Amino acid sequence: MSQVQIIDPHTPEPVSDAELIDRVLAGDPSAERELYDVHVDRVFRLVYRMAGDLDRAQDWVQETFIKAFQKLGDFRGESALSTWLCSIAVSVSLNGLRKVKRSREREVALDDGVPVGFTPREADPDLKTRLAQAIEDLPDGYRAVFVMHDVEGFTHEEIGRTLGVQPGTSKAQLFRARAKLRHALADFATDRDS
Repeated sequence: MSQVQIIDPHTPEPVSDAELIDRVLAGDPSAERELYDVHVDRVFRLVYRMAGDLDRAQDWVQETFIKAFQKLGDFRGESALSTWLCSIAVSVSLNGLRKVKRSREREVALDDGVPVGFTPREADPDLKTRLAQAIEDLPDGYRAVFVMHDVEGFTHEEIGRTLGVQPGTSKAQLFRARAKLRHALADFATDRDS
């Protein structure tokens, strides 16, 4: 028995990335919006996981697409457009994280100040907070690979194309990132078992 396919005349046909790129390069602003709409969710998820902060993620996603539209004429199509966009997003995120780290290094933590009239309670933060901090403390390359593979589901081949490394390098960095996370969270697990 054959099924009848009903076609909604109001649903537009999906447009290929190549068609969108051609239209964007020809100056069609609606094509820019379409390209953004097609790819923004994946880029945002990746950047948000790297940034760990909604405001920074929104800024870095915007910066990613600004750079992408500026460089779109240089896109050669050797990889998928989504891979190319993610490589820009990772670069923007890593640069942003370096700036944040430099800024934090110049700040004085409240805990380092002189106590005024009270002794702070020592409390063990929950696992979610500890994990987020442990991920943030990973070296940039390890963090990028961990987030892309274990959180966002990229393959090592996709990560390699995005970051410009061999798949074996991606695998090695993931292994080291997981080991660092296990080490960073080991005392949490033993505290909970006690």
